[in-house]
Amino acid sequence: MEFRRINGLPPYVFAIINELRDEARHAGRDVIDMGFGNPDIPSPDIAVDKLAEAARNPRNHRYSASRGIPKLRLAISDLYQRNFGVDLDPDREVVTTIGAKEGLSHLMWTLVGPGDTALVPTPSYPIHIYAPLFAGADVQQVQLGPDQDFFANLMDAWESTWPRPRVIVFSFPHNPTTEVVDLEWMVRLVAFAREHDVVLVHDFAYSDTAFDGYRPPSILEVPGAKDVAVELYTMTKSFSMAGWRVAFLVGNAEIVQALTKLKSYLDYGTFQPIQIAAIVAMNEEPEYPKVVNEIYQGRRDALCDGLHRIGWEVERPRGTMFVWAPIPEPYREMGSLEFAKFLVTEAEVATSPGVGFGKGGEGFVRFALIENEQRVAQGVRNLRRVLTKLG
Repeated sequence: MEFRRINGLPPYVFAIINELRDEARHAGRDVIDMGFGNPDIPSPDIAVDKLAEAARNPRNHRYSASRGIPKLRLAISDLYQRNFGVDLDPDREVVTTIGAKEGLSHLMWTLVGPGDTALVPTPSYPIHIYAPLFAGADVQQVQLGPDQDFFANLMDAWESTWPRPRVIVFSFPHNPTTEVVDLEWMVRLVAFAREHDVVLVHDFAYSDTAFDGYRPPSILEVPGAKDVAVELYTMTKSFSMAGWRVAFLVGNAEIVQALTKLKSYLDYGTFQPIQIAAIVAMNEEPEYPKVVNEIYQGRRDALCDGLHRIGWEVERPRGTMFVWAPIPEPYREMGSLEFAKFLVTEAEVATSPGVGFGKGGEGFVRFALIENEQRVAQGVRNLRRVLTKLG
């Protein structure tokens, strides 16, 4: 049988590591899993309690609103005002999505199609690359990472692509490289987009996941950004509510309303008790992201310090829940997939191979900070035992 859109998808390399991890665990081996970025920190108690309460009310069992109930859209508007000093019209500049991946994927349906081009970083969170492709557009991958001037690379890609790209998709703090930018960088990008009539789509997944005094800027803080930009905010990492699937597209009213119209044909929104619980989390636990950050920072320090001690030099990230680690030189010729397979089978440590994030990810593996500090320390001991070429 012939299928559409999926035939060109490459093998999902992360599944290879997951299968090796599962095989090892079924054999009784204790694998330290720092591969899939699946948050293990509990969601706020107040949200869980409100979810249970709202779920017992039969009125909440009916279809909800695909755009999100009014109080939920008001809650994210209030959060943006508190955290970023950004005013949002909850009726025109906010739509609720069923997670950021759903929001981004369907947003691309409204922005690009066959004959259009999107600029996307490489390496990148895979949906950033594939959402435009699913919509029928071409994707020009732009190198991002250590020792790269991403802005200059974007400008070069713009000049060398015809027809001119219609959309730029990006995300800071960046998964997987953990790269960060300041507000001045955003100002330059907005100025370029306004001059050249290009849409900016910023996936702000790690809006609150930052360390060492760094505060990630919202692109909507830039004056005039709403002329060209939209932003995806999710409760997945900030409030550790990954499985709840609550996210928002905010910003340019025309673009937000285009997605709202499309979604009205596609879904009836997230289960209403989840929306109600999300309202309570944002309004009554606004400091919860700081609690989450303290946990991630402790794990980051345990992992980075441990890797340094065994001779594996990595950069200490200022944002995200990951560590982006260059493959040590004695093992570099293995490539990221074979090296990640080696780590899970020999060291009992699961990581994500960099090649799974696009061509720019080769030469790296990504650690996810989803094990507690004791387990991280055990993982480092396992790595020290196996990586004998580190000296």
